[in-house]
Amino acid sequence: MMQQVYHPYHLVKPSPWPYIGGCGALLTTVGAIVYFHYSPAWVLSFGLVIIVVTMVVWWRDVIREATYQGHHTLIVKQGLKYGMILFILSEVCLFFSFFWAFFHSSLVPTVEIGAVWPPRGVDPLNPFSVPLLNTVVLLSSGATVTWTHHAIISGKRKEAIIGLVFTVFLGILFTGLQAMEYYEAPFTISDSVYGSTFFLTTGAHGAHVLIGSSFLLVCLIRLIYYQFTRHHHFGFEAAVWYWHFVDVVWLFLFIFMYWWGS
Repeated sequence: MMQQVYHPYHLVKPSPWPYIGGCGALLTTVGAIVYFHYSPAWVLSFGLVIIVVTMVVWWRDVIREATYQGHHTLIVKQGLKYGMILFILSEVCLFFSFFWAFFHSSLVPTVEIGAVWPPRGVDPLNPFSVPLLNTVVLLSSGATVTWTHHAIISGKRKEAIIGLVFTVFLGILFTGLQAMEYYEAPFTISDSVYGSTFFLTTGAHGAHVLIGSSFLLVCLIRLIYYQFTRHHHFGFEAAVWYWHFVDVVWLFLFIFMYWWGS
């Protein structure tokens, strides 16, 4: 008879969500290509629905394992911290490649774009209008999420909820302002390498703001339902790390692409 061994590690049970999420990602990618070339969007929409449903049920399982089943021991949380740090480092590499493309084209502009930067015929955005406002909004959200973190550690639940509500609101406001900026932009993604690098980098950052806002919204719901304590709130800490990363990337975007690049 085998003796049962007790250990602090969490051996995850078999789950269908990685496979289903991978299928959703494949359908989204293929659907985007079909949409770009032939216009039908049903494959893309179906893939996005699968991804959203997978996110909801997968997060539900992780929350249950952490809050109700007690699987997130100290050593498990340590592993989660390392995983989150490595994930953010991979995101740093992603944006590094975008900035590399931008500086490669802007520092030594070629004859094909008029040997100047911005390229001839491109009217860049005013960095001191909506971009500056978005900078204030995003930096303010960094302050409110830090306030929330200190409130949770101090056991001030009401303050934490108020701070997190403000943070989520500011994240949504940033997305709305950026959508307005895109709508009124005098150039498109197909306007020279300037438009390509601008919309690729700012669009990727905007997607990260949406993901971070969703992350914080889930944390807000968990905070309301008493799922965070002073010593057990790594889910929120991971969201804070991600949100500060988004803040730092935006500062580089504003300084180099909006201000210097214009």
